[in-house]
Amino acid sequence: MTVFLFPPPSLFFLIRWFFVSLNVYLVGGAVRDGLLGVEVCDRDWVVTGATVEKMLAQGFQQVGKDFPVFLHPTTKEEYALARTERKTGEGYHGFDVFADPSVTLEEDLIRRDLTINAMAKTQEGQLIDPYGGGGDIEARVLRHVSEAFSEDPLRVLRVARFAAKLKSFGFNIASETLRLMTQMVSSGELSALTPERVWQELVKALNTESPQVFFEVLDSVGAIEVLFPSLFALHDVEQPVKYHPEGDVWIHCLMVLAAASKLSADASVRFAALVHDLGKGLTDKALWPKHYGHEAAGVPLVVELCRAYRVPKKWQQQAVRVTEWHGLIHQGLTSEGKPFLKPKTYLKVLKYCGALKDVSGFKNVLLACEADAKGRLGFEVTEYPQLNFWLGLAQAASEVDNQAIIQQGFQGAEIAQAIDKERLRLIKTFLNAYPENAG
Repeated sequence: MTVFLFPPPSLFFLIRWFFVSLNVYLVGGAVRDGLLGVEVCDRDWVVTGATVEKMLAQGFQQVGKDFPVFLHPTTKEEYALARTERKTGEGYHGFDVFADPSVTLEEDLIRRDLTINAMAKTQEGQLIDPYGGGGDIEARVLRHVSEAFSEDPLRVLRVARFAAKLKSFGFNIASETLRLMTQMVSSGELSALTPERVWQELVKALNTESPQVFFEVLDSVGAIEVLFPSLFALHDVEQPVKYHPEGDVWIHCLMVLAAASKLSADASVRFAALVHDLGKGLTDKALWPKHYGHEAAGVPLVVELCRAYRVPKKWQQQAVRVTEWHGLIHQGLTSEGKPFLKPKTYLKVLKYCGALKDVSGFKNVLLACEADAKGRLGFEVTEYPQLNFWLGLAQAASEVDNQAIIQQGFQGAEIAQAIDKERLRLIKTFLNAYPENAG
């Protein structure tokens, strides 16, 4: 058996010939992140002077459907032929793509969204920056490359996502780019976006350090009303000042999202935190600032939002649980740290939140509830003992010996009733000993 410490000679010379005969450039996020001092995880490349046939002949695997994109035969990194695009229809699909050896690197870069994403590097590390991306990185500005930006409505969401992703670096969106995004929303172009594409951008935004910025930006250009009307309905909805000094429900929900991003890296927790108070948008104004029953009222809204954007069932289930039960979860302990609810109510919450079957899933529900408690002005660092209390309660209620109950001769529905009776006994024991058994 032959062992090669380097690529096999034939492959080595093939790759070497490829890079010598063609112009290959590192592009996009890898260049941007390198200049920002961020670890580069993924690298994308642009090739000029090549054809599909030449790429295939060098062992590259074509994967692009809408335009020529290839996987490198060894690194599996993406290599795309330099291309231009011409708007021919509505939405982000309405383009004619032209990939040809005559297309220059500058022509390829000008079709990109932001100047900081329209830079390239040669194989020797020389920066190619025809549209001022380096300067905008230094100035911490997100600026569109050209007026062609307005031809793709998805870019409204992408810029909002980059604002969230780069918030910690101090980036802000250029005023002219915000104006262009607002015009795009007003033109109705966002209606051409498919649910899948919106959801993809939303998930990416939820995975950033500051996901609330994504929604702030979309709101500033009028996109929240178009894409997420149930969230938009929370604007100017009053809450009790004593518990919500931050103001209306919209502001509260963004603060809850920000709090959730500090408590959990799980995007599904952040999503549940964002939508937990949708029901407050339905409260009769005459009842403000109270919102009795908003938990149950919000469930259909969460289900509809999840249906519209084809949200994964697990995410929907978790968001519904947080929406419906966060009020009772908060009431699990009084402000003095004493159990408040009846044993049957505790068991009801545990069962409907899946706590007796999936403790990790229940903890995610509790984390979203903790974010709700902390997503208020002046309450950001408040302790939330309910989380450990409910986890302890779930553990206690789970310590049922099902086999012992069955051996007592119970059958059919009697078994479930006997199990619940035993769970109630365990819950009462836990409550009687609390807080001595806390933690």
